[in-house]
Amino acid sequence: MTTITRTFTVIPDPATVVDYLKDFAHAEAWDPGTESCTQESGGEVRVGTRWHNVSKIAGVTTELTYTLQTLTPGRLVFVGENDSATSTDTITVQAKGGGSEVTYEAVIEPKGAGKLGEPLLKLLFERIGTKTEKQLTEVLNALAA
Repeated sequence: MTTITRTFTVIPDPATVVDYLKDFAHAEAWDPGTESCTQESGGEVRVGTRWHNVSKIAGVTTELTYTLQTLTPGRLVFVGENDSATSTDTITVQAKGGGSEVTYEAVIEPKGAGKLGEPLLKLLFERIGTKTEKQLTEVLNALAA
C-alpha cells in the first residue's frame, strides 16, 4: 500500500472548495495524470456517483471507475477500482484564515503482481503528489478570481 498526503492552503472558502471538488470530472483540470474523467451515473453529484477515469502515469494508461463514497461539508472520499489496484482519495477541507486548508490523501493498493512494484510506486506517486498539489492550488485559487 502506498500513501501520499499533501496539505496546503487556498483562497476560496471550504464550501466553494468542496462544491468544486465533489465533481471528480474536474480532475482533468487538477490531476496531472488524468487524461479524461467522465461521469457515468446521471443526475446531480451525490454519494454513489461514479466516474470513468483514464490516466497516464509513467507512460502507462490505466482506467479506473471512481465512486463518491463520502460527501460532507468538510470531507470527500472517492474510491477508484480496476483489476490491478484500488485508489482511495480522501480530501479534507477546513476553514483557515479567510480561505481553506486542504489535505489530500491518496492511498493506492496494488492487487496481485502489482504489489511487487510498490517501492517504485511510492517514488512515482510522491512526484505526482507534488505536481497535483501545485495544479490543485492554482485551480482552486482561480475559483476566487
